[in-house]
Amino acid sequence: MSSGVNLEQWARDLLRCPVTGATLVDGVDEDGEPVLVSTHPTDPRTYPVRDGIPVLLVDEAR
Repeated sequence: MSSGVNLEQWARDLLRCPVTGATLVDGVDEDGEPVLVSTHPTDPRTYPVRDGIPVLLVDEAR
């Protein structure tokens, strides 16, 4: 099972959705795996976290 994102706050503050530029917050997908969720009001994309590393690739977003 993957672990969540474990970054210092300054690094977390830099993470943004590569499509909309919105902030990303911690979430969990339908399988219980950690994800980062965009806070954009009309385009809330979800990005996987694999082995504690956020995968901020547009092709990986849901």
